[in-house]
Amino acid sequence: MLLLRCQVKQAPQKVPCGFCAMMGKLQSKLKHSTYKYSRSDGIIEERLQSRTFQEYSPAHMDAVSVVAALNSDLCVSGGKDKTVVAYNWKTGNVVKRFSGHEREVTKVAIIPKSTQFFSASRDRMVMMWDLHSTSQPTQQLGGHAMVVTGLAVSPDSSQLCTGSRDNSLLLWDVETGQCVERASVSRNLVTHLCWVPSEPYILQSSEDKTLRLWDSRGLRVAHMFPTKQHIQTHCEVSVDGYKCISCSNGFGGEGCEATVRHQVGSLGQGKVT
Repeated sequence: MLLLRCQVKQAPQKVPCGFCAMMGKLQSKLKHSTYKYSRSDGIIEERLQSRTFQEYSPAHMDAVSVVAALNSDLCVSGGKDKTVVAYNWKTGNVVKRFSGHEREVTKVAIIPKSTQFFSASRDRMVMMWDLHSTSQPTQQLGGHAMVVTGLAVSPDSSQLCTGSRDNSLLLWDVETGQCVERASVSRNLVTHLCWVPSEPYILQSSEDKTLRLWDSRGLRVAHMFPTKQHIQTHCEVSVDGYKCISCSNGFGGEGCEATVRHQVGSLGQGKVT
């Protein structure tokens, strides 16, 4: 598409227009660029060019709740439509759709260097899937009394830790699907879990405004970081295991922050910056 508009100006200029992206459903976009240049008669011509990008097929029929990378080509997402989807982000196509949950999918966790992954849901269930298997779950893990809000796979892929708003953490044997440990702390409404690389520790954020470090050997609290002013909604650990970060959404415009904790000795003895 080419649009011409003429006007008298003294100097030429180039004005790029921004590219607008919309979250949610993946679809084709138009990128617009406007160019102005001077003609020999002193008139400025402005040309508007449009280029269509690749069209992506929608992954979900409702809001997307969570996304994780399966490999360099594929990602796995969960949504309010109760489904888990393997999606090729390079081609823009759904590779496989998995069904089994009865309510919104809240978390997904990948088993490293494999085609297997887990999903958690408001239906209180955790399900294991395999890209190369059927569209039905290969395992169904039930043990929580409320929505499952945390999933973390151990570095050696042998264990899975799950957390919930029922104040509990469960440790599972990935191969057998059996729960091997259970722990509960009053008012510990789990918001996220992540496993420390190359360590037996699990980092957990909570609605009680704390960040806990759990030792998977017996599933006990190894350390609690200083309590923050607002609910901690997410946490992550650096690849080397020496730093961790947590964040909060605050309240009334206050406390929307991320906190980095630097390593001092072991992760359980960090200090805040």
